Amino acid sequence: MNGAVESIWRYPVKGFTPEPLDAVTLSPGEALPFDRLYAVENGPSGFDPSAPRHIPKQRFTVLARIPRVALIRTALDDASGRLRAEAPSRDPFEGELDDPAGALAFAAWLAAFLGEDVSGPLKVLRAPAAHRFMDDEEGQVSLINLASLGALEAAIGRRVDPLRLRGNIYIDGWTPWAEDALVGREFDLGSIRFRGIKTITRCVATHVDPTTGERDMDLVRGLFDAFGHAHCGVYAHVVRGGRLGRGVLAAPVD
Repeated sequence: MNGAVESIWRYPVKGFTPEPLDAVTLSPGEALPFDRLYAVENGPSGFDPSAPRHIPKQRFTVLARIPRVALIRTALDDASGRLRAEAPSRDPFEGELDDPAGALAFAAWLAAFLGEDVSGPLKVLRAPAAHRFMDDEEGQVSLINLASLGALEAAIGRRVDPLRLRGNIYIDGWTPWAEDALVGREFDLGSIRFRGIKTITRCVATHVDPTTGERDMDLVRGLFDAFGHAHCGVYAHVVRGGRLGRGVLAAPVD
């Protein structure tokens, strides 16, 4: 069944606000530009920018550990490099995370809002070169099949905000779980070629309402009970780059 790209999202600061994109230019072997470029470690993470490696998400200020992160709204301006952040009952923050003073100020602003939810000193990290702060060491670009999410909604009898899955590319028009067949295969979205790497195992971050910051839904249990697994979506690598926009054809999955 033919599908199409329904939406595209990036997450400049790991764990924080998704930003919609009408189109994006992808390069072979790389994540979306600015996606998970920054992360805020919650106590020393062991990350070494001179020898970057994957660090488990539990070391950062993410929804899986601190649901109240969902109450913070962030927006990165590409041209200026400035981040704006807003949170209930707080004055907004605005500054450049690449500037040491700006990074320190954002960490202090976050610590003041998150309070006792913070387990260690907060520090803003910037990913060097092509490294990104992904949830999985093999993950580069995450694809979500909206039909699979629809099957989960039908099984649990509740609407699920697609942004709970924090994917990069959402596909409409495929059959449920068709994305599982992409693992180990190359496939095209418009002129761009991807290679499916692995299915995405879901965690308690999906339990958090992205608007209220409340844990109000056990999607991991819902997946297990209805389908016998906890995955939804696939990680993929870019094999042939190009421009990807909303509405671009997503080739049918055999």
